[in-house]
This record gives sequence, structure tokens and C-alpha cells, in this order.
Amino acid sequence: MDVLVCGGGIVGLAAAYELAERGADVTLCEKGSLGGGSTARAAGGIRSQFSTRVNVELSLASKPVWEGFEERFGVDIGLRKNGYLFLARSEATAERFRENVRMQRELGAASELLTPAEAAERCPGLDPDPFVAATYNPDDGVADPNLAVQGYAGAAREAGVEIRTGAVVTDVLREESRGSGRVVGAEVRADGGEIGEQATDRLAVDYVVNAAGAWASRVGELAGVDLPISPRRRQIAVVEPSTPVPESVPLTIDLETGSYFRPEREGIALVGGHFAEPDPDADPDGYDEGMDIDWAAEAVERAGAYTDYFGPATRIRRGWAGLYAVTPDHHPVVEESVPGFVTAAGFSGHGFQHAPATGRIVADLVLDGETGLVDVSGLDRERFERGETLAERSVA
Repeated sequence: MDVLVCGGGIVGLAAAYELAERGADVTLCEKGSLGGGSTARAAGGIRSQFSTRVNVELSLASKPVWEGFEERFGVDIGLRKNGYLFLARSEATAERFRENVRMQRELGAASELLTPAEAAERCPGLDPDPFVAATYNPDDGVADPNLAVQGYAGAAREAGVEIRTGAVVTDVLREESRGSGRVVGAEVRADGGEIGEQATDRLAVDYVVNAAGAWASRVGELAGVDLPISPRRRQIAVVEPSTPVPESVPLTIDLETGSYFRPEREGIALVGGHFAEPDPDADPDGYDEGMDIDWAAEAVERAGAYTDYFGPATRIRRGWAGLYAVTPDHHPVVEESVPGFVTAAGFSGHGFQHAPATGRIVADLVLDGETGLVDVSGLDRERFERGETLAERSVA
């Protein structure tokens, strides 16, 4: 079985690794550097507190890989289980929290419902007064996406994956004469990459895997597949708080305002959130990768409204912008879109944490035609036409 994986972020690398481990001959093409797209700009969150079963199941199926990553891949990804703390300001949101916790616990997650006072115990410095409820899971945490890329890339190479960087997939070839339109190959252009400057290579393959993240809709077009996946710009600020944030504090999300923060090392914090509307599509090849200072000031101000860590003395050190690959319902498209063309993209900011499970699912779809790891039948792109969209409400 010959497989071409498009995209060298964490999802593409996980898929390539899992495919090669099961005997497929895999070539991975990445237009830039490995992990240089959205993965390198991710906040590194790993959580099981979602509002839909499929997202919780993807998290729980990925959890053993993250917990045993160093033993399996030989790379310490800096996994810190500080927990995630979600905060609700309204009774309507609190009721959804209750439903979410019931569902998460039923599936095996260690989530719990908290009072505002109990939330302040988990996050000293939190003002409990604006809130009516919270949820917390001590197994949630953060890891370093760049180190995870290194681990998966090394393991993929050892398993026999041919990794080509600076390699752009320019066409997906389908056998129309057979009536099925099945994928039979792809064309790849190397811009100073490993197959020669501006050289074009035609690969005969049985499957193409679209794990191109923010570029996924463009890759889909090459195969005649219309994917409702939009690149959306998101920002993160690195700040020196007025009061140092202890490293034990969970990643804390004021869900109804979209504000969040988490501790880094030595009292430093990451602050983020998306506050502006509208939310236009970005050009993944030409968006502003820098941080907007006005946005950063608003992010710090919002975080300071419900904690005492951020005040007038807070210093904004630096920041960056990256891309979410967003679908209309904030769930990915995971399917065999046309014969021989598997899509795994549109994770809406959750691709890093769900990559281990997704890699296994992609391998199952390619090699077995189905997967028993997680029921992803509801993640096909045609759900939008059927009106059977999902509703992920725990998004920051």
C-alpha cells in the first residue's frame, strides 16, 4: 500500500507514523518545515473537557500516547497536568456544564463540577464573584507541540516514512476512466527541497491523506473535494503578570467572554482569547504572524477582570499569531472523501491534542476501510448538507 500524506504538522506526522508502523509505504510532503504551520503556534493544551462525545472520545483515546510519549518516542514533551478550569457566568452555561460533566464522567474522564469558591481553591487569585459554576479536570494539562513534532518525526523516519520538506502537492490524480474517480497518484513540486530545485515528481499512490490543516481546503480542491474548512487567525500573548502565576494554576477559561490564561515557567503567563467579530478567513500563505498590541492589551484587561494576577503593572513581553482550521461546527472532517482520498483536518484548534487518536483512525480508514477506535461516522463533511452538525460549546 503506497500512501502520500499531505501536511507535516502533528496530525500528518501521527498519521504517517501509524500507517508505516502497520506496513504501508508512506511519503509525507510538507510545503515548509515540519510543524512549521499551526502546530508550532499552538498553545499545547491537552484536555478531555468538551461538550460532545466524539471530542471527549478523541481526547481519551489520545491520552495514553501523551502520557507515555517519552517511553514510546524517546522525547520528553514537557507534559504538565495542571488541569483545565472552565468558568460559567450564567445559569444557562452552568446547566450545560452539568450535562458536560455527566457525559464526560460516563465516558471515563475525571471531570468534576465546582462551586465558584472551589474554583478559587484550584486557582488562587481568581475572583469567584462573577461566576456561578465551574468545571475542572486534574488530568488535563499542556505539553510542548514542537517537541511532540520531533518525537513523531523521528519515529516516522525509523518506521520507514520518506519525509520531504519544501515539497508542495500540486495535483491529486484520479482515475476517471474507471468511473470511480479513485485516487491513483499525485504531483509534487519541490521548491529547493529534497528532490531538486523546482523539480516536479509524479507519485503513484493508492491513497492520499489530507492532513494539511489551514491549507486543507486547497488540497481538497486538487481532488475535486469541497471542504468547509476555513483558516482563522488567533493570537497568544506572553506576559509578565503583576503577580506571578504559580505553575500549579490550571489553564483557566472564562468561557462566556472567551478569555483564557495559563502559567508558563517562573511566573510568566500565556494570555489569549478571540474577542472580535467578524472573523474573516486568513490567507495561510500571507497572514500576519505577529501579535496585535491592542488585542494583547484587551486580552490582559479581560484576564485581569476576574483574577488578581493581571493589573496595571503587567508587562507584555511578546506574542504571536497562528491559524485555526475551522469548520462551521468546530469539529473536524474525518472521512474517506472520495475513493483513495482521506481527510483529517478542520480541528478548530484541537488538532494537537487529538493527533494521536487521529493518526490511528487515519491508518484504520486507509488499511481497513473503517475504524473501531472512535465512532467518527458523524464527522463526514456531508453532515453540513444533512443538517446534522455537532455543537462544540467549549471553545476558546
